[in-house]
Amino acid sequence: MALVFRTAMQSVGLLSSLLGWVLSCLTNYLPYWKNLNLDLNEMENWTMGLWKTCVIQEEVGRQCKDFDSFLALPAELRISRILMFLSNALGFLGLLVSGLGLDCLRIGQRQQDLKRRLLILGGILLWTSGVTALIPVSWVAHITVQEFWDETIPEIVPRWEFGEALFLGWFAGFSLLLGGCLLHFAVCSVSAPGASGRYAVAETQDPCQQLEMKHTTLEL
Repeated sequence: MALVFRTAMQSVGLLSSLLGWVLSCLTNYLPYWKNLNLDLNEMENWTMGLWKTCVIQEEVGRQCKDFDSFLALPAELRISRILMFLSNALGFLGLLVSGLGLDCLRIGQRQQDLKRRLLILGGILLWTSGVTALIPVSWVAHITVQEFWDETIPEIVPRWEFGEALFLGWFAGFSLLLGGCLLHFAVCSVSAPGASGRYAVAETQDPCQQLEMKHTTLEL
């Protein structure tokens, strides 16, 4: 029963991490980190991401332009690019390492200690990926709130607001954190030898060894 519960927890953790990684990649490239609606021209909306700005007009449609210079960007956008790239890379490595450490994977069945270490390492990578995804999203959101309520800016000047990509990034970061934590819980849920007698020992043994023990018992 403990083995089934541990396998299920590993599967849920890996699926949650995979979902978070895909969403973090989308958050990195979507140009919807900030939205701007013009009161003077309601038919024109502006959006901004880490890589480009877009204007949406009813007659023309959607037109986007990439940022000309990396150094000319605000500090929060420059650092957010780096952190999102780091989050995507760490998430990919975490998924790869964790997949090799799953109990349902037949490769390395006799090296349970190695598989547990792979799960721990994969969980740490995924947890770090979630943190590095939450930092830039929260930072851009904080700057947006500060600029929105800045009293030194005249009220007639349009203000940027939260874009859909920020909420997507928050969900991605928490999914990666949840996946990493579930993988660690799955490793910690392994029964310690001697805690529950012969049943705890039997759970930690290889399935082939269990069959051999049952066959020997029947012969006796």
